[in-house]
Amino acid sequence: MQTLIEAGVVLLAYLFGSIPFGLLIVRLTTGKDLRQVASGRTGGTNAMRAAGFRAGLATALMDGLKGACAVWLAQAAYPDNDWLHVLAPIAAILGHNYSIFLAERDANGRFRLRGGAGGAPTVGGAVGLWWPSLLIILPLGVLVFFGIGYASVTTISIALITTAIFAVRYALGLASGPEVAYGVIALVLLLWALRPNIKALIEGRERFHGWRPWQKKTKETAKNQE
Repeated sequence: MQTLIEAGVVLLAYLFGSIPFGLLIVRLTTGKDLRQVASGRTGGTNAMRAAGFRAGLATALMDGLKGACAVWLAQAAYPDNDWLHVLAPIAAILGHNYSIFLAERDANGRFRLRGGAGGAPTVGGAVGLWWPSLLIILPLGVLVFFGIGYASVTTISIALITTAIFAVRYALGLASGPEVAYGVIALVLLLWALRPNIKALIEGRERFHGWRPWQKKTKETAKNQE
């Protein structure tokens, strides 16, 4: 019976993670299909490209809740099962990246599941496991996003920071081994999802964000005013 309940928790976490909030928010606010915009992903960064800052922020918040709610559900079901507390947000990340609600066939007729890259639900899972992690991940993530200027690097850094947080807490006797594993598994999932972006980075084709586009726009405006 316990095994069935645990499986049910993981399944519910996956299904909740599969809800494409970005797609819904952009569709409601602009009528656009987010899957047809830029990267085609349904996360906050692409929602911001399609519908502006508020849509991107709302998407990121809702996607973050996927991971946090998954942890809270697992903790409510079995407070002492550390592995379930970790597997639930991992399932939410998988649902976010490979949504059962976004099943389709590609141009070659191959079946695939669409979704995001997993950054926001990774943060949400970390917050569910230890809420002060938000006070570390958020400012560092913003610094990477606006400083380095690549959304994909920011997403990867989120998983790296999460892993570091729980590794330090584990060394101090404040976290469990499964929590460290959460960061590592999330990192692997994010790296896998971001394979096209990593290739674009290597080839110099990745989109800039943060201060670089702003600086370029400022220079162009100043030049046009001369």
